[in-house]
Amino acid sequence: MSSLDTLQRLADVIESRKPAHGGDPEKSYVARLLHKGPDAFLKKIGEEATETVMAAKDVDHGGDPSQLVYEIADLWFHSMIALAHYGLTPADVVNELARREGLSGLEEKALRKAQAREQLGE
Repeated sequence: MSSLDTLQRLADVIESRKPAHGGDPEKSYVARLLHKGPDAFLKKIGEEATETVMAAKDVDHGGDPSQLVYEIADLWFHSMIALAHYGLTPADVVNELARREGLSGLEEKALRKAQAREQLGE
């Protein structure tokens, strides 16, 4: 079973919790976040990103690496709620990572800058 399968199963659960699909904000944390709208889940993403940074800093000073994994899992989970809200899936992210594979980070960044300049020039 692949990691993408796990992410897709989770994405399917998140999709099923959307208020439009009968998700009940009184019974489901995901439905509650989606019902409250982007400000709610985007705030959670910010909080989880901060907790991820703090956990990584703790590992740098002898902390438990499993706590970093835990925080990154929370970050990914809340990011998946955002993906679902905007009609996107984990596969979209995996496809973007695959597109970048083999490109150096510097090349990829330069390509994005060039594309942005082209769009401004149009």
